[in-house]
Amino acid sequence: MTTRTALVTGAARGIGAATVLRLARQGYAVLAVDLAADDPALPYPMGSKAELTAVAEQAGAEVFVADVRDFSAMEAAVAEAERRWGGLDVVVAAAGVVAGGVPLWEVPPEQERAVLEVNLNGVVNLARAAIPALLRRPSPRSGRFLAVASAAATRGLPMLAAYCAAKAGVAGLVRALGAELGETGVTANAVSPGSTDTPILAESARLYDLPAAAAFAAQQPVHRLLDPDEVAAVLAFLAGPESGAMTGAVVPVDGGLAL
Repeated sequence: MTTRTALVTGAARGIGAATVLRLARQGYAVLAVDLAADDPALPYPMGSKAELTAVAEQAGAEVFVADVRDFSAMEAAVAEAERRWGGLDVVVAAAGVVAGGVPLWEVPPEQERAVLEVNLNGVVNLARAAIPALLRRPSPRSGRFLAVASAAATRGLPMLAAYCAAKAGVAGLVRALGAELGETGVTANAVSPGSTDTPILAESARLYDLPAAAAFAAQQPVHRLLDPDEVAAVLAFLAGPESGAMTGAVVPVDGGLAL
């Protein structure tokens, strides 16, 4: 059986890193993609080149440094995966950032722009670059385009308006892609995590002036933070051929937060 191949953005840490590791354990050849540099518009550190390299070494994955906001960079990442392995089967859009902490009209425009461009436009760019590659696989296909949305896609979170808007856009995008891909054999789905122990949640706690991210655990019926690997486990299922009956779905992996 031919090894399935995957491309994961936001791979340096958080859900993206957990997804790289889980897919690699399941035998995928993985291209781990990340900007691997700080964003001057955002007041907290992004994933680093050292973190990306460490994840890739642990997974036996390949590294590709690229910004999801740059469509040509996403095209180059897809081309690299096809060059290395002859094709692409799974794409996971996990890159994300957060900003806010004040009402929308007080958020610095450059921070709002970063949130919208990374969390939504970055997913659109990846879809535009990668779905043609998934469709280049011969029939019968089992290509998978996956994205990380958020419980914020359906909940109005104060002082995180741009983040909510971007994640709602991801959910809508995935639904539309599911309809557009139809009977091609390629599906599009998303996961919608709740409060997950990631750097984004730590920054959210700072924005809300909370002592630590653990304070968010109380809002979920399971009364704990989720581990990134728990979200990655659902993404790994959606990546597999056995998920072929699912498309256009936004799957809550949120400890009951949406209840």
